[in-house]
Amino acid sequence: MGQEGGGLLDTVFFQRTMRRWARAARQATRTDLDVLRQQRQRARALRVHLESLIYKAEERLALPAVGSNNFPRPYNADWGWRPELWRGPLPIPGISSVQNKATLGKEVTMFHDCAFSEVTLRQLRNLREEDLAPYGLRMDVFRFDGSYLSMVIDLPEEAVVGLRKSHLIRLTTIVEMEQPIEIFARLNIKHGPNTEQVVRELPLTDAHVEVEFDLAYTNLNERRVEKAWVDLIFEGPEMNQVILRDVTFARRPRASM
Repeated sequence: MGQEGGGLLDTVFFQRTMRRWARAARQATRTDLDVLRQQRQRARALRVHLESLIYKAEERLALPAVGSNNFPRPYNADWGWRPELWRGPLPIPGISSVQNKATLGKEVTMFHDCAFSEVTLRQLRNLREEDLAPYGLRMDVFRFDGSYLSMVIDLPEEAVVGLRKSHLIRLTTIVEMEQPIEIFARLNIKHGPNTEQVVRELPLTDAHVEVEFDLAYTNLNERRVEKAWVDLIFEGPEMNQVILRDVTFARRPRASM
């Protein structure tokens, strides 16, 4: 079955329908009440579908496009990725009173040691022209009685296939905050019984943030790499709102010396 389109017959029908409803609107002040009541009922029924169509159309047509994995990569990158939370709508877009080990989507897990959680997470639709990610993540923290708060992003299997000590892994994010805080990123790579860790502080002097993890200084066993994940660690997050407009990763080999 064909979709509703812009063919000649559709255009003629649309114009006739528009003229009919325009005429009904102009004559509404003198229309017989029984007729007017029927017109109102039909207009309300039509409005439900029109508003639903407009909402869904604006969602899909707004920039950036849902599902976009478009972002700048190093010229010699052999892997790049944007997590699903920043790429498309989640079935459950938010969590209130976030508990320890709570998950949002398949790739993001929150960790904290609060006795009583006053942390909320909410997926946002990015509508700004400068945003490349379709969605962002807002974290609101009110009273915080814990000693740590971190967000773990599990990297896909493709991130570690063929991973070498000669690789650099780049994390790029766009951060907005109500109050300045320190945020650290820790790359974790499990190889056999061991886990290598590389920590970088995010330079939050600019909204657009970029750090690289250099694997050359690790004891990575390239033949036993199993998986990788990144912790975003928020220092002193109490009474603050942090929005991550985008989070992306890229991998590239270090230039030969």
